[in-house]
Amino acid sequence: MKRGTILFVLLGAVLVAGTVYTLMNRPPAEDLSRQERVLQIFDKGGCLACHSAEPELPFYFKMPVADKIMQQDIDSGYRAFNIEPLMEALATGEKPSMVDVAKVEQVAIEKRMPMAKYYLVHWGSQMTAAKSEIIVGWARELRAAYYADDAAEVRAGEPVRPIPQSVETDAAKVELGRKLYHDTRLSVNNTVSCASCHDLSTAGVDNKQYSEGVAGQKGGVNAPTVYNALYNFVQFWDGRAATLADQAAGPPLNPVEMASTSFDEIIAKLAKDKWYVETFNSLYADGITQANITNAIEEFERTLITPNSRFDKWLRGDDAALSADEIEGYELFKEYNCATCHVGVNLGGESYELMGLRKHYFADRGLELTEEDNGRYKQTQQERDRHRFKVPGLRNVELTWPYYHDGTRQTLEEAVRDMAIYQSGVELTDEECAKVVAFLKTLTGEFEGKPLTNANMQ
Repeated sequence: MKRGTILFVLLGAVLVAGTVYTLMNRPPAEDLSRQERVLQIFDKGGCLACHSAEPELPFYFKMPVADKIMQQDIDSGYRAFNIEPLMEALATGEKPSMVDVAKVEQVAIEKRMPMAKYYLVHWGSQMTAAKSEIIVGWARELRAAYYADDAAEVRAGEPVRPIPQSVETDAAKVELGRKLYHDTRLSVNNTVSCASCHDLSTAGVDNKQYSEGVAGQKGGVNAPTVYNALYNFVQFWDGRAATLADQAAGPPLNPVEMASTSFDEIIAKLAKDKWYVETFNSLYADGITQANITNAIEEFERTLITPNSRFDKWLRGDDAALSADEIEGYELFKEYNCATCHVGVNLGGESYELMGLRKHYFADRGLELTEEDNGRYKQTQQERDRHRFKVPGLRNVELTWPYYHDGTRQTLEEAVRDMAIYQSGVELTDEECAKVVAFLKTLTGEFEGKPLTNANMQ
């Protein structure tokens, strides 16, 4: 065959391949709803192949070498993100997790999935500009509709939201809960209260690596702030409490924290207090019970919100609330995927995430592993949940050191720099780190109309 003929044939083959490739990567039909289009992109993109518990594997999975490569991708993909709940929500019309929405939005913006070695085999799966636009538009449209808040229209698509100005509560139960929160009689020897580890004057924490319970015993995990805990989808680092009331029931009976033998023991103490007896009887038909004690504490903790941070004001449309560096810090926060987990009103607290997603945190830490390091695994005994923790909220974070579940990072700068390495695989420059920290400091809000402070900083 002549050289010119060969070139002609090759050119024709390239044109045909290019045409097929273009046709296969066409965005979903415009007559579908945006939600249906997004679901179709995920489905045809093969997302379930690597981001589900039991993926349907292609025929070539059994080929030598290929199987090992693909298994590594599958393990890594599922470890990072399970897309099944999101696709189910899209299919049924339910409200999806805003964390899941933020994750797929960022992937679409960066067009980093699926990997080239996948879409070069599955031609119709590439993340094109058109597909990216559909997903990003869907995510921002969804947030604007999903969140009932007072964010300015121009910022209604942001993954983070302003804290509401108030929360509906029962004033009488709040006052009862406030007294119980500060009452040491919940502990076995009348020395420790909820406020001992979650002092309201020190931003709802004690600024210690591990808090001290009765007789000076130390726990094995850093105490998170009680401020804005209302907005966490579960309580405790391992998520073992579904509600604030469930959480309030834990420490009184924990042998290291308050060490009471039972709520009957606590009730017997409170029953000797005339004010408690009269107040409980006036608010609850069955008087002093465990359920009513924890309900009152929950009602009080619902009031511990800190709205009106400078960042909230910016979200509501006040462009002058943040400096240029602070805004750039927020943009970096999004660019480096921080806002794929730290979403919503509390900038976190809406999902469990793996500690050490991009680099093995516990191998580098150099400390012996503890039971608390297992995270969510403690509750589920599912291997995928090992080292997976409830994402902490970032509100008032400049006041709530030390950081991480193990309290090993003393400064915000250190925490930010290491989070970037272990969670995002990024080494921040000094300038980038400073800007992200500057942004995080704009998250400090007000409590009862006054700027939240920490007495330990004075």
